[in-house]
Amino acid sequence: MGFLVTTLIFFVVGVIASFGAGICCNRGPSSNLLHLTLIITATVCCWMMWAIVYLAQLKPLIVPILSEGE
Repeated sequence: MGFLVTTLIFFVVGVIASFGAGICCNRGPSSNLLHLTLIITATVCCWMMWAIVYLAQLKPLIVPILSEGE
């Protein structure tokens, strides 16, 4: 899968989790804001971790150097 497809998947999962938390844990405006903030933060952090690992493998900074014996 490409970078944009997986980014879209993360976005959709974040939106579904936000609506799910709003439906299941509806205790008031301040509690809903806390749940929404935590879900958005978790989704963005997971996406950033995935994106960094994906891009690091796509363009590695260190190129392996083979010795003469190998």
